[in-house]
Amino acid sequence: MAAEHVVGDDQGWTVNFNCTTWASGKVFHVGDTLVFNYTPPHNLFKVDGAGAATGEPMASGNDIITLTSPGKKWCICGYGKHCSELGQKLVINVEAETPEPNAAYGLAASGYQIFAAAVAVVAMIAA
Repeated sequence: MAAEHVVGDDQGWTVNFNCTTWASGKVFHVGDTLVFNYTPPHNLFKVDGAGAATGEPMASGNDIITLTSPGKKWCICGYGKHCSELGQKLVINVEAETPEPNAAYGLAASGYQIFAAAVAVVAMIAA
């Protein structure tokens, strides 16, 4: 099931906030969304691993990025030196989609466990 991640939590997408610390311990999957809440003059660029922008800047103040593929993803603020000197950048690793649990497998595994337990009980009684 897809999750929504509000970048920076209550502080939002801003300078002097450690997004690396914010992202640590979180697991991002394909299908999840990143929500960036901020005020101008901030903006948001998706960039590639070399730091090149992969599109036009987003500047709505409430931008949502859906994670569509696994791998490393980078986002920066393109205003002034917000990224380079004030830390307004994010790097995450996106994992493949988590498959939904297979109910049939769960039932089969449970049935096997019950059968194995019954055989063990019968063997103990017969001994």
